Amino acid sequence: MTTATRTELESGPCVSRSTWSVFVVDSDAKTRDHLAAIVRAGGWQTRTCSSAEELLADPSSTMPGCILLDVDLPGLSGLELQQLLGEQAGISVVFVSACRDLRLTVRAMKAGAVNFLAKPANPEALLSAISEALERSRVSLRRDAEDRVLRDRFAALSARELEVLKLVISGRLNRQIADELGIAQITVKVHRGRVMRKLRATSLADLVRLGTRLGVAVQEGRRSARAKIAEEQSRGRVCAQPA
Repeated sequence: MTTATRTELESGPCVSRSTWSVFVVDSDAKTRDHLAAIVRAGGWQTRTCSSAEELLADPSSTMPGCILLDVDLPGLSGLELQQLLGEQAGISVVFVSACRDLRLTVRAMKAGAVNFLAKPANPEALLSAISEALERSRVSLRRDAEDRVLRDRFAALSARELEVLKLVISGRLNRQIADELGIAQITVKVHRGRVMRKLRATSLADLVRLGTRLGVAVQEGRRSARAKIAEEQSRGRVCAQPA
C-alpha cells in the first residue's frame, strides 16, 4: 500500500483499545459470569447475553470486538449466529462449548472461528484466544476501511478508463489495447495514466493488485476487424484480400 493510502486511512476514525468489546453468549448464567470475570481481568469491556437473539437485539453488538459463543443456545444456535455475523467486519468468534462433536468443531473453524475451546475454558488459553480474535478484528476493520477507500477511487473512473483498466489487467500491451478499442496508443497512455493516478497505483504490478482486489473482471477485449482478418489469414481460413 502506498504512503498516501496509509496516511489517508490512518487519519480517519480509529478504534482504540477502550472501544473493543467482548460479548459472552451462553444460556447458563454461571458460565456467563465466569467468562465475563476472566474477560474483565484481561482488561476488556464485556457484555453478556443468554441467547443469539438477545445479542442481535443489542445495538452495541455492531461494535468491533469478539464474541465468546456457545454452540448450544436456545433459539438460534451458535453456528447459526456465526453465519449471520460472518460478513460483518470487525467481529471475530471464539467458541467456548461443552460440545464434543468434532464435525461441529471443524464446521465452526472452517466458517472462520478463531478458536474452539472446551468448557471449562482454561483462563490463559481463553485470554490468548481473545487477544488473537481482537487482532483479527482489527485487521478486518482496517481492510474494510481500505476497501471502502479503493471503491471510492474506483467509482471515479470513467467508462473508457474502466475499459482500459480491464484490458491492462488482462495483460494487454498499449498497442493491443489501442487496436482493440480503435484508438491511438497515445490516447491509451493518457487513459492509463489517469487510471494510475485515480487509483493511486505506483506501478503496473500495483495496478493489477488493486484491480484484482476490487474484483475487476478481466476484459476479454474486442479485436478490430483488421486484427481478426489477419489472424484468420495466418491460419489459412480465408483468402488474402486482393491488392
